[in-house]
Amino acid sequence: MRLCATCPLLGLLFLTVFDSSECLQTTVRPDKGSTVMVFTELPLDQCALCTVSEVNDTPTSCHSSLFLLPEEEVKLLFNCSQPIEQAYTVTITRTIECTKDTCNPTTEKGQPSILKEFSRTFTWELKAPEKTVVSLDILGEGLIETSQPCSNGFQYSVTTSKTNTKGRTQYCRGGSVTRFDLPNGAVVSLHVKPKAQVDSLLFQASAGPLKCTQKTCTPPAGEVDPDLFQDFKRSLTWDISVPERTVLTLDFPGGLKERSEAENCQNGHQYSVSTTKSDGKIRTNSYCKGGTVSHLDLLGATTVTVEVPKGGELDSFTVKAAPRGGRMMPVMPDPNTIITISRVPSDIDCSVCEKKEPTPICKPTQLILRDPRNTTVEFTCPQPQDVFSVEINRVIDCTEVSCSGNIVQAESSLFPDFNRTFTWDLKVVSTRTFQLDFPETGMRQIPNEETCPDEHTYSVVIYLRTGPATIGTFCKGGTVTTILARYKGRVSLQVPGDRKLDPFDFKLNVGPETSVAAIVNVNLPHGVSDTDFITANYPRDFPDSQQMQWDFMVPGMHNYTMHFHDHTAPECLNNEVEVEYQKEDKKMTRLTLTDSQPQHEQGNFNMVLKNCKTNRTLQGLTLNFRVSVMRSGHPVLCVVDLTKHQGVSVQVEKVGSDPYCEMRINSKVEEKINVAAGTKADLSFLDCPTEDMRLTASKVIDCQNGMSCSATVLIVPQLDSCFPMPLHSFTWHLTVPQDGTVDLVSPTGSLRQSLPGQECNQSVSLHVAEGDGFSVGDFCFEGIVQKVQVHGNVSVTATAEDFSKTRGPFLNASFSEEIPETIIYRVSPQMLSPTLLATPNWPQGMKPFSTVSWIVILPSQYQAHVQFVNVSQPKCSDGHTAIKVKMLGDNEEIMTRMEDKLAEDKLAEDKLAENMLTVTRSFYLTMSNCMPEKGHFGALTKIDLQKKNNLLAILLGVMGAILLLLIVLASVCLIAKKKKKDKMNKESSIFISKGNIFRPSDRHFTKTRSDNESHVYASIDETIVYSHLLGDSSYADSMQNHFNGMQVDSYNTFTGPTDAKLPVIKEPDREPEMDQFKPFLNPSESFIPSRPRTPIDRQDSFGFQDRRMVDNELYTFKSTGDINTIRLSGVDMEPQPPIITEDSL
Repeated sequence: MRLCATCPLLGLLFLTVFDSSECLQTTVRPDKGSTVMVFTELPLDQCALCTVSEVNDTPTSCHSSLFLLPEEEVKLLFNCSQPIEQAYTVTITRTIECTKDTCNPTTEKGQPSILKEFSRTFTWELKAPEKTVVSLDILGEGLIETSQPCSNGFQYSVTTSKTNTKGRTQYCRGGSVTRFDLPNGAVVSLHVKPKAQVDSLLFQASAGPLKCTQKTCTPPAGEVDPDLFQDFKRSLTWDISVPERTVLTLDFPGGLKERSEAENCQNGHQYSVSTTKSDGKIRTNSYCKGGTVSHLDLLGATTVTVEVPKGGELDSFTVKAAPRGGRMMPVMPDPNTIITISRVPSDIDCSVCEKKEPTPICKPTQLILRDPRNTTVEFTCPQPQDVFSVEINRVIDCTEVSCSGNIVQAESSLFPDFNRTFTWDLKVVSTRTFQLDFPETGMRQIPNEETCPDEHTYSVVIYLRTGPATIGTFCKGGTVTTILARYKGRVSLQVPGDRKLDPFDFKLNVGPETSVAAIVNVNLPHGVSDTDFITANYPRDFPDSQQMQWDFMVPGMHNYTMHFHDHTAPECLNNEVEVEYQKEDKKMTRLTLTDSQPQHEQGNFNMVLKNCKTNRTLQGLTLNFRVSVMRSGHPVLCVVDLTKHQGVSVQVEKVGSDPYCEMRINSKVEEKINVAAGTKADLSFLDCPTEDMRLTASKVIDCQNGMSCSATVLIVPQLDSCFPMPLHSFTWHLTVPQDGTVDLVSPTGSLRQSLPGQECNQSVSLHVAEGDGFSVGDFCFEGIVQKVQVHGNVSVTATAEDFSKTRGPFLNASFSEEIPETIIYRVSPQMLSPTLLATPNWPQGMKPFSTVSWIVILPSQYQAHVQFVNVSQPKCSDGHTAIKVKMLGDNEEIMTRMEDKLAEDKLAEDKLAENMLTVTRSFYLTMSNCMPEKGHFGALTKIDLQKKNNLLAILLGVMGAILLLLIVLASVCLIAKKKKKDKMNKESSIFISKGNIFRPSDRHFTKTRSDNESHVYASIDETIVYSHLLGDSSYADSMQNHFNGMQVDSYNTFTGPTDAKLPVIKEPDREPEMDQFKPFLNPSESFIPSRPRTPIDRQDSFGFQDRRMVDNELYTFKSTGDINTIRLSGVDMEPQPPIITEDSL
C-alpha cells in the first residue's frame, strides 16, 4: 500500500481536473465466497477508482465503482479531491448456504483486514431449504437492539429479506442478544468506521427445521424469496407446531383485515390461518392484506397460508411462542351446595380441570363440584373468566313450619372475577307456600330481559304442572316487600365478573296455604308515584288456569288509579279471564280486561288475575299495568311578597317526621323553602301540621361607612299572614366595614346574659353571634349588661313565644369607630346577688387570637371581690393567653396572668380559682386567647359587691358609745344607792334568840300584819321546809317535782348561835303598794312555771288551818272527816266567790 499526495502518472489525465488531490494505491485479494464492491458517490471528475497494471504501474481504467472477484488479486488506485476515507465505501458480501442440518461455512470471519482505510459494510446472505431455520450465534460480546447510531462504530442490522427494508432491525454491541434465528433469504450486515479493527470470528452458523418451543419459534419469521416465481400466482404455506399449553403469536407488520369466506380480497393477497384446538376441532379465519389486525394469539398447531397474485409482493410475518398461562383456584363448596363451571360461547381454547390423583379430570365445556371438601380447580388458559361462567346452587328444604336456612348471601370469595349466578332451590309441602321477605327498601320489578343498574339482578321462578313460570325480575329499591309462591321454586341472583358481590339480605319462611300461584305484596310510596307491574312470564303467555294476586298497601290520604297499558286476551276454551278487586270488609268487584278499572279510590286493596283454559295455538294472556298514586288532601296556598320589605328573606323547613307533609315553592317540591329578599314566591303546604314546620326570617342591614350610618332599631316586620305556621325566629345580619364596630343596647335599659345558674326564662331571648357564627352570648332583658360592642359583622337572632304580641323593639343597634378588642361588654354588677361573667361561646372556648373586655362599673361606696371560678387553659401553638385587671383611669394593671403563669397544670388552675382579687372601684377585665394546639381557652368569673368600711369613724363611734354608757351606768348607780340608804333608815328587822317569832307592836314597822302581805305565799315547797325531818326519801319521792328552779322564801328552823347580839338592819321605808296583787316572786325569776288562774277554795288559802292537823312541824292529820278550818289571819275575809261546777252550768 502506498499513499501519495500527488499522482504524476495520472497528471496528464487529471491535470485540468484536480488542483490538489489525495491518492492511495493498494493491492486487494478477496477471499473465497466473498464479493467486494468499492464505490464512491462523488462524480468521476472529483473521485476516481482505477485499476493499476502489474507491469508498469500505470492505470488501466478508472471508474466510480468497481466489483472485485473472489480470489483474484488486483491493484487499485484511489484518487480524490476529498479525503479518501470519507469518499469511498466498501461492501463485502458473503453467502452462508445451509441444508436442513448444517451450514457452510459454520464460522464466519469476515476478512477483517481488507480495505480497512475505508468505511466497510460486511453482509451475509442466508440460504436454506423451506421450513429450515438458520441460527447465527454471535461470538464475543452480545448485542442490543437500538434505533440510534452506535458510538463505537460497529453497527449491526438484520432483515428477513433483501427487499424488506421496512423490517430492518439495528443492533449495537453491549447487550444480551447472542443469537439470530433467521429464515431463508435473511440478511445480516455489519457496518464499521474507517480503520476499525474487526474480529476475525463473528458468527457461528447452524441450521434446523422450523419449529416452536414454549418460549421461541424457529425461524421467528415467515418469509420467502420475493423473486421466487414472481411471475406466477403463488400459494405459500407455513406449518407451525407448538407443544401443549403454548401460545403462538403471529405479528403482521402490514396489518390484516378479516373477511368472510365468500368475500374476495381486492388486492389479491389472501391469508388463511387454521388452528387445531385441544378437542381436535379446526378453526379457520380468513384475512385480506392491509387492515387493523396486526397481532394474532393462537392456541394449538397452526397453518398459515398466503395466496399472492402474479407479480405481487409478499410481506413477511414474525412468529413468537410463549408458555400458555393457566390459572389455579382453591374451592370448597358448602354443604348442600353445587358449583357448576360452564363454558360460554367462545373461540378461546380452554379447559377446566379438577385436581385429582393420579390424573386431573379435565372438561372442555362443564365441570360440576358436589363434594363439600377442599379441592383445586385449574384452567388451561390465562383468563378463564372470559371463557367460563359459574353457578353456585344451594338446596333448601322446608317443613310445614320452618325452613333449614335463610337467604342471606354474604360476601363470597368463590370465583370473584367470573360471571356468577347464585341460585336457591326452595321446596315446601304441596299445600303451603314459601315466603320471601325483602328489607324495608323493597324490590322493584323490571322487564324480564333487562338488567339492574347495579348489575345485581334477581329473579323468582315457580314450578307449576305446566312448566316453570317466572314471577318476575327485580332490582334493589322498590315497592315489592314480600313474595309468596306455592310448593316449589327458585330464587336467582346474577352478578357480572367485574362487580363486587353486594347482595340483598332477605329471609325465607313458610307461608300460609293459598290457591293462587303467587302473591306479591306491594307497599306503595307516599306522594305522587307511578309503579309498573307485569304478569308472570311476560311478554310470554301467562300460565293456563292459574291465578296471580297483588296486595297493595295504599298510604293514608292518597288516591290510587289502575291503568292497563298493554294486554292481550287469549281464546278461552272454558271459563273467562277476570280481574277481581277486593277491599277490606267490602264486596268483591269483578271486571274484564277491557272494563274501566278503579280510579281515584282510597284504601288498601288486592287484585287477582284469573286465566282460563286457553287455545295454546294462539296468543295467550299478557298484562302490563300501572298503579298511580296521588295525594288526596288540599294544599294551603301562600303568596309571599318580599318586595315591600327591604333586605328580608324567609325560610321554611321541616322539623317533624310526618311523611305526608309536602312543601312546594313555585310548584317544585322542596324539603326546605327559601324565599330570597326582594322576590315573590307561590308556596303550598299539603298535609303539613304547623308543629312540623319552622318559619324563620332574616334581614340584612348593610353599613358601608360605619361613621355615617345612622342607628337602627331591631323590629320584626309584619310578614304575610298567609303562613300557616307562626314565626319561630327573626335574624338581623348587621354588616360593617373591616374597621367598623356594632354597638348593641337594650331599649329597656339593660340586658341579662344567660349563664349557668342565671339562665333566662323570659318569653323573648336574643342570640348574638359574630359574622362567622361564633357566639357572643344569649341575652334577655333586665340585667347587668348595659352595652355590647362587637368588632365586625354581627347577627342577632330573636326568638319569642308569640311574635304577634311582641314585635320589638328588641335592640338598638348603632355603629361606631374601631375598637382594639374583639368584643367589649359594659356591665354594672348588682348588690343583691353575685355577678357571673363568661367568655364568649362559653362553655366552649374563645376564638383564636381574639380579645374580650368587660368594663365593670361599681356603685359608690362599694368594692368588688373578683374570683375566677372556672378557667380552661389550652396548649398554645402560637402566642399566649392572658387575663388582666386594671382600674378605670389607671395605666398600671393590678393583675396580669399569662399562659405560663396561668395553668401549666391542674394545681395551678385550682389555685387561681381559689384566689380572690379585691377591686375598690370600677375596672377593666380583659382576656386574650392564643392559637390553641390542643384544648381551648375559656373563663367564668364571679364578682361579689361589698360595702366599703371607714375604720376611723367606726372607732370614734364605738368610743363615744362606750363613754355614754359609762355615764349612764354611773348615774343609775348613784340614784340606786341613795334610794337604798333612805329605805334602810325607815325599816328594821328584829331577831329574838330562844323564843318564838313575834310581831312587834312598836312603830318600827310601817304596816301591821293585816296591812302587810309580805308573808302571804303563793306556794311553799314542803320538801325544803321540812326536809330535815324526813328520815327517808319515800315522802320526798312521792311529791311531784314541781320546782326545778331556785327555791326561795321558804321557812327553815334556825339552827345558828342564839347568844350573840342580834345585828341591826336598817331598811329604807317602802312606799305602800295599793290595789295590786303581787306574787311572792315573779315566776320568771324563780324558774317556776306560772300557776293557772283557777278559783281557790277557802281551805286552800294560807289564811286558814285545818283543825284535824296535829300541831307539830309536819302538821300531819290526826283524824278524818270534813274539813274544819280556823282563821289564822286577822284580816277580814272578803266574800268567797261561788264555786262553779259542771252541774251548775
